[in-house]
Amino acid sequence: MTLDRLVCANCSGPVSEGRCPTCRASRARMMEQQGLFASLSPATLIALLAALIACVVIARHAFA
Repeated sequence: MTLDRLVCANCSGPVSEGRCPTCRASRARMMEQQGLFASLSPATLIALLAALIACVVIARHAFA
């Protein structure tokens, strides 16, 4: 999940803006937990998956 989509239950503002201490704590925690693909959007991940599948199909036809 990305920060721009989270809404704080305490202040009803976007967590990415950090309006209250709860938002700032959540934002800091999520920044620490980000992995390799955390900064990529879902559309980018789908495009990468489609490209990987296409490469596998091409390689399979080339070596078959």
